[in-house]
Formats: sequence, C-alpha cells, structure tokens
Amino acid sequence: MVILGGGVIGLCTAWYCAGRGHRVTVIDRNPAVRDGCSFGNAGMIVPSHFVPLAAPGMVALGLKWMWDPESPFYIEPRLDAGLLSWGWRFWRACTRERVERAAPLLRDLNLASRAEFARLAAIPGNDFGLVQQGLLMLCQSKHTLAEEAAMAARSVQLGIPAEVLDARQTARLDPGAALNIEGSVYFPKDCHLSPGAFMAGLQRLLVERGVEFRWSEAWVGWRASGRVIQGVETCGGVVTGDEYVVCGGAWSPLLARDLGVSIPIQAGKGYSLTLSAPRQLPRLCSILAEARVAVTPMGSSLRFGGTMELAGLNETIRPARVRSIIRAACSYYPGLVPADFEGVEPWRGLRPCSPDGLPYVGRLRAYDNLSVATGHAMMGLSLGPITGRLMSEILSGEPPSLAIGLLDPDRYL
Repeated sequence: MVILGGGVIGLCTAWYCAGRGHRVTVIDRNPAVRDGCSFGNAGMIVPSHFVPLAAPGMVALGLKWMWDPESPFYIEPRLDAGLLSWGWRFWRACTRERVERAAPLLRDLNLASRAEFARLAAIPGNDFGLVQQGLLMLCQSKHTLAEEAAMAARSVQLGIPAEVLDARQTARLDPGAALNIEGSVYFPKDCHLSPGAFMAGLQRLLVERGVEFRWSEAWVGWRASGRVIQGVETCGGVVTGDEYVVCGGAWSPLLARDLGVSIPIQAGKGYSLTLSAPRQLPRLCSILAEARVAVTPMGSSLRFGGTMELAGLNETIRPARVRSIIRAACSYYPGLVPADFEGVEPWRGLRPCSPDGLPYVGRLRAYDNLSVATGHAMMGLSLGPITGRLMSEILSGEPPSLAIGLLDPDRYL
C-alpha cells in the first residue's frame, strides 16, 4: 500500500493499515523534519465542533470580512476559476438542512477520534501531552455569549455536554490566567495535545511497525492502465503497491488531477504563535469567540492560532494576519502585552478546505485501487485517528464502522 502524504492523516492511515497487516510505504515531498499543517496547529480534539465551516450566515460574514486583511476570514481578491467554483459550491452548502445532516456525523467522528487518541496515549513511551479536561469558548460580549449559549443547547441535544458560565465561574474553573470576558461556554469532552510530540511519536511507532518512509520525494506522475493504478512516479523513482491513498492535504487536487479526478479544495492558510515562557498559563484550551483565535497550553508554552486565509497554494506570511492574532491575545488576556510576542517566529500552514466543510474519505469510483483521505480543514488533527481507522477498514474490504456517505470523495462529480 502506498500513501501519498506524511501529515497527520497520512500517518494515521499508515498506523491503522499497518496494524491490520498491510505493508505500507509513505511518500512525502518534505524531509523527515518538517513543519507542515500537522505541526503548528492548535492541537485540539473537538467534539464541540459539530457545525461545518459551510454554515448559514458564513457567506455574508465572509463578504463582510474579505476586504479586511486583519479579519478572521480573508479571501485574496483574484480571478481564479477554481476559487469561483469552490465559492459557488460553498454558498450552496451553507444551508440549515446540510448543517443538520452533518452535525451528528461530525459529533460521532470527533468522539470516536477522541477515544482513539486515548488509546494511542496509553501506548508505553508515547506521551504527547494529551489533556482531557475540556475547552472554553471565551466571549467578550453579551451578544456573543448568547449566541454561544444557543450553540451549547444544541450541543446538549446532540449528547455533547456543555455548560454556560459567567466570568467568575470561568475564573474558578481555570484560574491560571486573568481574562477580559463576559463569560464562556465549557465543553468538558474536548481535549488538547502537543501536535509536534504526537507526530514525532506516531512516526517513531510506524518505523517500529516496519512502515517505509520515502522523504523528500516530490510527486511527478502516475502510471495507470484502465481502472488500475500501477505505480506512482516520484523524483526518486517509481513506487508500486496494491492500493494508493491520496493524503496530500491542500495539494491533493494536484495529485488527482492528472488522473482526471476532481477533488474541490481550497487552501485555507492558518497562522500560529507560540510563547515559550508566557506570563500566565491557562490549564484549559480555549477559543476566543469573537476573534476566532484558538489558545492552547502545551507543557510550559502557550500557542495562539487562527485566521482563515484563502490565497491559493501560497505560504507567504502576511504581517496583518499575525497582528490580528496578537491583538486578540492581548485583548482577552490583559496580562499579555504585544511586546511578549517580539521575536516569536510566526508559523503558517495550509489547511485543505472542501466546499461543504466535510472531508473526503473513501474510494474513488474511477479506479479500482485509488482512495482519498483529505479535506479536513481545521479538524485535521482532531479527526486524524478516526480517518485512519476508517480508511484501514475500507482498504481491508470491510464496511466502515461509521456511516460516512456524506464524506463520499466523488460527491462533486
């Protein structure tokens, strides 16, 4: 079996497939030491995130924000057929009916993934800083708190516990940081971890399981005959296997295009800044509701991550986007000042975003031995283990353990 992509989805797919006895080769265009989207993210496991990116009101909000380079959601103005097609599909997906259909599935995927993370953390020597103490949605205004309270009520209806707290109750729950907030919503089932430690530990375990890694091998093309993929050409030669899985993140559409397969994805650039010795250290991970910024303690450090920038496969760091994260951090945490972030190197990564906010997971109908696992947007880490488990079931000829019809990779054909 050949897996194209060594991010969290590729490694998780390799782990569960190798566990079922498959011989696995992972190909990645980057070196073994890398800093892609799977490393600099907020490290959150989020059963609370049952609403996909494509939701009612997002189009209007996106249009409002798109001209502001410091806003949480920014689209670089450009004439691009792929972006226009993606935008049309995104608009069509932003309906209440679609969200209602997607919510139970996202709940089940995240809860199943949470259980898999706990199993992985129980492997001796595989400490990646898993903290199972919940998440706080921090709100600075009464209006936002009311909106989040309504979301909490829906969460409870779906079986995901949530509790609305005022500022004092929030401070008692997490006394490690002074906060400038009106209140919060607490989701006790959410978790957080250190993404770098998780990726390093999983990579080590895969080597121990006999998985072959081919680093710094850029994809060149495919070898196919009729409905069968016979090999993948890289700058290092031809790699063959019985099954091929595209886990290329934001680059997945490029890998599939030469086979006549369309996988609508836009790269959503996110940024993060990590303070190695913060003035104050929360115990729980949080989301700054108005600013759409995630905050995660990782050992003795504190990471702030956020923004969604649609600018194509462009990894340039925009200072305005970084400033917006720093401004939000200092607004919610009055003990912080902008000077605390001086000298902190900003990280950026490209998230693979599908038009309907749901990933692509499963076999492609055009080929007998080609599958896709990508398009997870901001939930790549959270959904990594369950995606890997589902792919291992599919590639082993078994029905998936969850009903994943909404994740059909051919749904836009």
